[in-house]
Amino acid sequence: MLGPHVPELRALELLVVVARTGSLSSAAAEVGISQQAASSRMRTMDSLVGAPLLDRTRRGSALTPTGELVVQWASRVLDAADQLDAGITALRQDRRGHLDIAASLTIAEYLLPSWLVAVRTQQQRLGVPATEFMLTATNSEQVAAMVASGEAQVGFVEGPEPPRDLRNRLVGVDELVVVVAPSHPWASRPSRRVSVHTLAATPLVVREAGSGTRTVLERALADRPTTEPALELSSTAAVRSAVAAGAGPAALSAHAVYDDLAAGRLVRIAITGLELPRLLHAVWKGGAHPPAGPARDLVDWAATSQA
Repeated sequence: MLGPHVPELRALELLVVVARTGSLSSAAAEVGISQQAASSRMRTMDSLVGAPLLDRTRRGSALTPTGELVVQWASRVLDAADQLDAGITALRQDRRGHLDIAASLTIAEYLLPSWLVAVRTQQQRLGVPATEFMLTATNSEQVAAMVASGEAQVGFVEGPEPPRDLRNRLVGVDELVVVVAPSHPWASRPSRRVSVHTLAATPLVVREAGSGTRTVLERALADRPTTEPALELSSTAAVRSAVAAGAGPAALSAHAVYDDLAAGRLVRIAITGLELPRLLHAVWKGGAHPPAGPARDLVDWAATSQA
């Protein structure tokens, strides 16, 4: 345990710089403090050591014999402090330097890119090291498995509720919309509306089991007789392409089909008696909050941007 006579590191640094420059005012300027603050630090050190450390004259400041001894000891202490500082800096940079993320396909394709850009911009503004983001895009079930196993530090999932064995934070609410090709018979209806019973009885183009999109749709239709899918595909892009080609209707994220609807490549169909909202969650292991650093910054930004 340190005794009561050990000066602070900043004071020792000042003394070493005085020894090199021969001037208290020059040393104060070099370490970035006022001359008044430098004089105060020297008086405190004199008191702690029990003897004057400097002789101050009109020509500058010279070390006393006691001061020369303290500088010799202080130099070794400051060298050790530099090594400690370098090690801590490396640890902080390692924590900020790399982040493994897993995200559901819809979030990865349509939301996450803007979140990552926002975090990078924030890092540049604050002058902290830029994080290398490594993203795995997969279905929500696999995202949860990757976070649970430690393959990803943070994940983003979609569905009726988050995984029970992971910590989570709601970052947004999405909506599934039913879409068809412009040539589909439903697109020719004046109201562009069908009943939920008609939807349930129609072969649909769907995502694979385990995806948040499919889970929401299946739960919404759970109390109605359904038919076998027209196609089962492993990506949102593939489902969109299949629908546009006339393979059948599909329920997809409003984010995923926004451009297709605006360009007329797909047509939205209203479903009487059915709403398909779904929740977007960030998930992680451990404490009540995401790991400190870029993971927490990313989750905070995602929640803020969707508010």
